[in-house]
Amino acid sequence: MNAQPETRPARLTVGVVGAGRVGPALAASLQLAGHRPVAVSGVSDASVRRAAALLPDVPLMAPADVLAAADLVLLTVPDDALPGLVEGLAETGAVRPGQLMVHTSGRYGTAVLAPATRAGALPLALHPAMTFTGTSVDVQRLAGCSFGVTAPEELRLAAEALVIEMGGEPEWIEEENRPLYHAALALGANHLVTLVAQSMELLRTAGVAAPDRMLGPLLGAALDNALRSGDAALTGPVARGDAGTVAAHVAELRKHAPAAVAGYLAMARTTADRALAHGLLKPELAEDLLGVLADGENR
Repeated sequence: MNAQPETRPARLTVGVVGAGRVGPALAASLQLAGHRPVAVSGVSDASVRRAAALLPDVPLMAPADVLAAADLVLLTVPDDALPGLVEGLAETGAVRPGQLMVHTSGRYGTAVLAPATRAGALPLALHPAMTFTGTSVDVQRLAGCSFGVTAPEELRLAAEALVIEMGGEPEWIEEENRPLYHAALALGANHLVTLVAQSMELLRTAGVAAPDRMLGPLLGAALDNALRSGDAALTGPVARGDAGTVAAHVAELRKHAPAAVAGYLAMARTTADRALAHGLLKPELAEDLLGVLADGENR
């Protein structure tokens, strides 16, 4: 989990600006690697509780004071708040030359840190490809977690070493590819949560007492198969071209969960297109299936 001695950055004082679910976990992980968290900023009660749980005895400070205390600053605020935060910190003179400025946004590379870079900061974009709970379990989950890394070439080794010290695996992402990289993760992970939650609601409506227990093995196998085989892992009525079954699904969803119809049709259409392209869905069966989906979309 730790970098080799020759690639380790010097032991650093660490500050966190934005005690959401990510920042305290990363700081706690850096602490395990020998760095020293010295300051954290947080506004909401939940942020204060997270900081106290994951970074006990680390004082709460205003953002400018966090920067004054730390060699390495983790900017762990929502994506839309990041540009304004960086600009504000730079304008107030809070940024120090030689200070490592690290943000954890998947959307942005290092260009968003330009105001701080002009003030002498060293910019790094380190995005953990992980969903966070805001609890100590997050620190454990960082072991083996991939990080999307973007940094100037001269800081690449330092960025990668920090990721390795947190137990992660660095994956280099070019600046211009950050939005696409982040869209891919959101498509896979965030939408998965929506789909699973919706599926559990429908199973409860159908009378299943423990939908989580029913879905666990099924979804685990589906995920494993998809990661191993991609589109070849597709199964189910759409991939088979069972137009009648799909029509029955749409009818039942309209009756019991009309809000789920649009999502079902969109995913079924995408699944049909991919199944056709990969030779899983027979063309002679696709016409009726696509007709059912078109009919459902036009209602």
